[in-house]
Amino acid sequence: MDALTRDLREALESLDRPRIEALFQRAMLRYSPMEVAEGVIVPALEQLGAAWEAGTVALSQIYMSSRICEEMIERVLPPMAPERKGQPRQAIVVLSDYHMLGKRIVLAVMRASGFDILDYGRMNVGELVERVQSDNVKILLVSVLMLPAALKVKALRAALDAKGIEIRIAVGGAPFLFDPELWREVGADVMGRTAADAVAIVRRWMEEMA
Repeated sequence: MDALTRDLREALESLDRPRIEALFQRAMLRYSPMEVAEGVIVPALEQLGAAWEAGTVALSQIYMSSRICEEMIERVLPPMAPERKGQPRQAIVVLSDYHMLGKRIVLAVMRASGFDILDYGRMNVGELVERVQSDNVKILLVSVLMLPAALKVKALRAALDAKGIEIRIAVGGAPFLFDPELWREVGADVMGRTAADAVAIVRRWMEEMA
């Protein structure tokens, strides 16, 4: 799979849609949809994420390449596919903030990686607690850009604990990058620096919950 991953990464970086589609079809002839997601697409997106951290690709390239992969995976691995039935309920939200780009990128990467994840859009703490409870969500990804929104994670955790809701919370966004200990102070379970981190975190939690 290494050669396929390398070629796909190059095609994604240049946003060469015909080549991306051809590589995806080639991979589907050899492997199952989940194997393609986990063994080809995720590593390619992880390499792109590392390139973004190194400053060699733009954030827009990450977003567009993730959306292309998301579309391909949704074709062969729809939400009700048997391969996805064993996944714990998971959701992503922008908490009391109006900056959606970070959430959109993580959501696209997660779906492109084969995860069935609910998109809650933007919510405040009260709305989010009710929705998490009604959907029986076990893993929650929270994206914020501003410090006041990041601090609301503490109120979110307190409200969830008060209702006895067992859930793991991963947070990401600028405030947590500026203050590496902030995620602990607000009661999150972990912090992710990149969309690729979110994939690794959720995958690890799913293995622990199995």
